[in-house]
Amino acid sequence: MAYMALGDLEREVMRQLWDAGEPLTVRQVHERLRERDLAYTTVMTVLSRLTKKRVVVQQNDDRAYKYAPAQSREEMTAGLMLDALTASGDQDAALAYFMGQLSPDALKAAIEAATKK
Repeated sequence: MAYMALGDLEREVMRQLWDAGEPLTVRQVHERLRERDLAYTTVMTVLSRLTKKRVVVQQNDDRAYKYAPAQSREEMTAGLMLDALTASGDQDAALAYFMGQLSPDALKAAIEAATKK
C-alpha cells in the first residue's frame, strides 16, 4: 500500500479519530475541532477525502455515517517511513541517519518492542 502524506487539517482529523478510540460522526469530529472554527461541510469534505484515500473507513450507522481510522497511528507512521526509505537512493544510509537523530533511550525502546513480537 502506498502511503501519502496528509495535510494539516487531515492530520488533525486523524488525531481526533485516533484519540476517540471509537468511530465518530461528522458532527462529533466537528465538535472536537471547534477551536479551529471550521464549517461542518469542511469537516465532511475532509472525512470524504480521507475515505477515498482509504485512510479512514466509513461505517453506516442508522441515519449517519461514522468514521474510523483504517490503521493505527503507529501503522500509518511506519508505512510513511517505509515508503520514504523505499524512495531513497540509499536505504541503509537514510535509515542510519534517521536512527542517529533518535535518543539512545528511544532506540533501546524500539529494539525491545521489536524483539517482543
